[in-house]
Amino acid sequence: MADQLPEQRKRPSLSSDGSSLVEKIRYEKSWLHRHCSSVAMRDKKAKKSGQLFSGLLVMNVVFLGSALISSMIFNKVAITPFDVKVFLSLLMVLSSCWLLYYMLGTSRKPHAVLYRDVHAGAFWLRGSLVLFGTCSLMLAVFNIGFEVSRPGCESPINIIFPCLEIVFISLQTGLLWFYCKDCVQVQHTLTRYGLMLTLATDLLLWTLAVANDSIHEEIEYFSKSSNNQSSSCNCTGRYYCRVFYQGYLTLYPFNLEYNLIGCSMLYIMWENVGRRAAHHSTHILPRFRFHGVLFGPLLGIVVLLVGVCVFIFYQIRATSFTLTQREFVLYYGYHIALLPLMTMCSVAGTIIHSLEERQLDPHKNPTRSLDTILLLGSALGQFAISYYSIVAVVATDTRDLVNSLNLTNSVILIFQHIGQNIFIIEGLRKQPPGEGPPEGIKPRSTSIPSLRRASQIYLEAYSNLNWKRRAVKEIALFLILSNIILWIMPAFGLHPQFENGLEKKFYGESTWFAILNFGLPLAVFYRMHSVGGLLEVYLTA
Repeated sequence: MADQLPEQRKRPSLSSDGSSLVEKIRYEKSWLHRHCSSVAMRDKKAKKSGQLFSGLLVMNVVFLGSALISSMIFNKVAITPFDVKVFLSLLMVLSSCWLLYYMLGTSRKPHAVLYRDVHAGAFWLRGSLVLFGTCSLMLAVFNIGFEVSRPGCESPINIIFPCLEIVFISLQTGLLWFYCKDCVQVQHTLTRYGLMLTLATDLLLWTLAVANDSIHEEIEYFSKSSNNQSSSCNCTGRYYCRVFYQGYLTLYPFNLEYNLIGCSMLYIMWENVGRRAAHHSTHILPRFRFHGVLFGPLLGIVVLLVGVCVFIFYQIRATSFTLTQREFVLYYGYHIALLPLMTMCSVAGTIIHSLEERQLDPHKNPTRSLDTILLLGSALGQFAISYYSIVAVVATDTRDLVNSLNLTNSVILIFQHIGQNIFIIEGLRKQPPGEGPPEGIKPRSTSIPSLRRASQIYLEAYSNLNWKRRAVKEIALFLILSNIILWIMPAFGLHPQFENGLEKKFYGESTWFAILNFGLPLAVFYRMHSVGGLLEVYLTA
């Protein structure tokens, strides 16, 4: 048999001899092991190549879109907003088609979803996605209303673009709500490319929103255009036009958050394509209960109410009067009082984490890895603003009251971000109560009675909150409420970095605005993402 394969020629023949039968069984096991190993290796290589080429797709699309947006900013004659919106409209159409195809086609194929990532799509993440998605839809409606309310000034692309946004946001929210935990086992290549295309669309929509201008500059532009009686394209004398525009400005921050949350959830789905989850965790996050926690929420509510009062007072003065030293002292004083307290709580929580009996979770968790990357990456925005402010103040005049408060606030912000990041990351790395036995409980056998006994001892040990778990919950709730108010202030237009004039004068107006347009959106996202991470730390403590 010259045409036989080498493995077939070496295969032992079956005979009555017992030794030949043993050799045959060993051969079959060895062949099966090699076959399974080769299949696993082939799947691994296919996954790596699929991730590589889909990653190259998103990189090229984002770079091309960013180049168009940057060109529009620096040369509005050669590259106009019309060109940018046409390009993004095409991306939204393609992404919407894939989103619809996945929900109606891919996900319904036989054996499409055999595994689901229990860690992906936490309820707070999906809830915030729906909240911000709803606000983004309202934002698009206000944008359409503003364009339509100016007869003779509306542009077709300015109406088509928000209409496509409504379709895109609706489909994406539906997919991420129902399918964000999927580990897709079919159509790997198409799914990876579709996810990356949608992610690139979200990133470019976020980049366009950030690059257009800050809310502060938009309000100034609006007030100036409203006073120009000779222009026929303003809202003078049209009350509903002003309502649409003010509604657009109010909902603007929610759209920025929606795009970034969508990017993070799409990335997790992309990581899970073709994944066969080896760790089938049965743990479900417990319901939100206070468990007797008192001091953290009370102190957090006080901080929240005081912050709202400071925010309202500052905004009234900023819109109706000229800002004086008093408003800056009030703003910086509030932050200088709050930030050290948050830092001390984070340090104390980290120390308590080190004293807890809970073990570190050794299993692969793409969601936890992404949360860590987003926390560290988004903190870079505030770091950049703080360090630039520190250099400007030290090089100018530290004896001035507002400058010294600005310097103190910038330094404390750096330490607060570092301490809070460590506390959240350490909390996310811990195994939740109920997953794995605590230290000292290691059954010598795997019999059912021994496992039941171990489970009973474990549940008794964690049935009531000890002082360490209670302290972590107190700290987490206080930090949640504190981060909420620190998100509200910059998200809705409280930007003393624009008004104090020091950094703008030191670096130049265009340079300082470029720094803020990079740092402020990341700083706002950091606060909202920290709230989600702290909530998970609270629930799993």
